[in-house]
Amino acid sequence: MQFGRTTLSKFVIEQTRGQHSEMGALLIDVAAAVKTISAMVGKGALSGFSGALESTNVQGEVQKKLDVLTNEAMLRHCEWGGQLAGMASEEMDEPYRIPEKYPRGRYLLIFDPLDGSSNSDVNVSVGTIFSILQRDEAGDAEAADYLQPGHRQLAAGYAIYGPATMLVLTVGTGTHGFTLDRESGNFQLTHPDIKVPEDTREFAINTSNERFWEPPVQRYVEECKAGKTGVRGADFNMRWIASMVAEVHRILMRGGIFMYPKDNKDPAKPGRLRLMYEANPMAMLIAQAGGAASTGRQRIVDVAPEALHQRVPVILGSKNEVERVERYHHEYDTGADRPFVSPLFSDRSLFRDPA
Repeated sequence: MQFGRTTLSKFVIEQTRGQHSEMGALLIDVAAAVKTISAMVGKGALSGFSGALESTNVQGEVQKKLDVLTNEAMLRHCEWGGQLAGMASEEMDEPYRIPEKYPRGRYLLIFDPLDGSSNSDVNVSVGTIFSILQRDEAGDAEAADYLQPGHRQLAAGYAIYGPATMLVLTVGTGTHGFTLDRESGNFQLTHPDIKVPEDTREFAINTSNERFWEPPVQRYVEECKAGKTGVRGADFNMRWIASMVAEVHRILMRGGIFMYPKDNKDPAKPGRLRLMYEANPMAMLIAQAGGAASTGRQRIVDVAPEALHQRVPVILGSKNEVERVERYHHEYDTGADRPFVSPLFSDRSLFRDPA
């Protein structure tokens, strides 16, 4: 057991004193839910919770048993405290109304209870992502109350269930990591004021979709793959875990860039990841750590949400690399990335050899 470390409870109470003291209590409830989920996930096949259900969520994705159980854990741990006006989740079609027997507050909790759940059966790190917003006054939330841009988030975080369970959190005063001490049952502050390096030589993207990417993303990845022999003059490593929590956690620990960009694989979907409970909270965490998060054409936190389960392109991580990808999108959109072509002096000029 570690003595002398700051616990999560002490941290959030200190950081939310005054105007948002009730949010501190809500964050402690979220941490309690994370401990429950950690225990579920940690048992693996011994729990009997592995495998898929016959049901699908609102995105048409097949639900795992753990998706439903972890969603229930978040609801039960957080509904009773009187801080919430409502909750919304990836696993529920509509927002969740606080039961009548509990008091209402002014906060909104939005979450993905088990990000990367498709990896749970193969013992790869998964996680929980959450975001806290606020309505003007206490009472039952309406659907429109949730549709706030990411820059209005009051707090955001994720838990990662790996060799150790960690909870990474921001309340707008930097990004901080807490590790679960299984002996005491407390989250201890182990990674204060995390900073993402501005430069990196590591990128994460699903290259099986390469043929569907827009030209600026293809350009960036080709330059990375060219390494020292290309225009970047440096070798890059590629990573892909297919768990957003694991990808972002690696970036916060050592830098990098993660991309799930817009593509034309399914023209009806502007992106793969969900804005409200995946992209926005991760964007806030990365920005508070000195990184950047973009759709390629604007900051993620500036996207005006139109629907609770709206999808969005995501490019986030080390600031200088994200800005480079943004520049490539701008050059593509304005035509500045295209080589000059003269109608007179092309591959065959007016002064060609008649032979």
